[in-house]
Amino acid sequence: MQIKKFNLNKNNPDVTLTAYLLDDSHEMLKGTPRPALIICPGGGYFSCSDREAEPVAMYFANQGYHTFVLRYTTYAKGSLAMPDLSKPLPEKKESQYPKQIRELGQSMLLIRKNAEKWHIDSKRIGVCGFSAGGHVAALYSTVFNEPVLTDYLGATAKELRPAATILGYAITDYHLLDQDVKAKKNSPMDYAFMKASNVAFLGQEFPDEETEWKVSPVDHVDTDTPPFFIWTTATDPLVTPINSLNLAKVLAEHKVPYEIHIFGEGGHGLSLGTQAVAEAKSQINPKVGQWTTLCTKWLEKYFALDLPEKSDFEKMQEKIK
Repeated sequence: MQIKKFNLNKNNPDVTLTAYLLDDSHEMLKGTPRPALIICPGGGYFSCSDREAEPVAMYFANQGYHTFVLRYTTYAKGSLAMPDLSKPLPEKKESQYPKQIRELGQSMLLIRKNAEKWHIDSKRIGVCGFSAGGHVAALYSTVFNEPVLTDYLGATAKELRPAATILGYAITDYHLLDQDVKAKKNSPMDYAFMKASNVAFLGQEFPDEETEWKVSPVDHVDTDTPPFFIWTTATDPLVTPINSLNLAKVLAEHKVPYEIHIFGEGGHGLSLGTQAVAEAKSQINPKVGQWTTLCTKWLEKYFALDLPEKSDFEKMQEKIK
């Protein structure tokens, strides 16, 4: 495996795309290009979580895909430290929308530019995101064909379109999020977190309706939207699963292929649900961790490796019978 890191913003060294490129093998694909996934970690737009970055990339690399981790623009830049939520968060215009989806578009174009050299199938590049990173992935996947990306990046919708999108406990409906924030007044920590996250991403604790529309993936789904794999938990205390249900409903209305899994129990931010990504035992959930197997099977419909029916050894066996 080759690991390469690219800076996407000369004014912010923390905005990077890290590539995990599987070595070509004379025993396996023999130069045939592999599909690729760009992974967007969550972190409430304050930071990018390590728990939803390299470990997820390694999981999908183990399935035979090249993987990339995008550390997009966040409020705290490279730090994982949470801001002081006991007081209003100062606005930072440099951390706000639409920087994050544009950085995902930059990543897509960079990968396409190097596809031949890196043995990547340019027709099969997907995106994957969790929580706020899931919002980045979902919004990008529904506005890739709109001027906010095509005009800014000077690229066509075809060049920017992902082949598939994977979401874990993602924010997909900002109208719902606004209602949800107000409903969390009885939970001071969650209330402060969600208001501060809105400031980090949008500069407002309570975005206006026009802004909510701009950043709600459910409002931008059309017939060219890529297929989605969606998973979350019924008891997520931070991002209500109705986000995922609303997105699935809109995808169904537009006849966009999708698969959705809502596990009965589990907190927010479980990532792979294994000890490999756990900060505490509370983040280990084997039942929820089954999403990886379910997703792998779903992804094979779109990203199956281009393999012959028989190996060279089997062909040789047939010749000498």
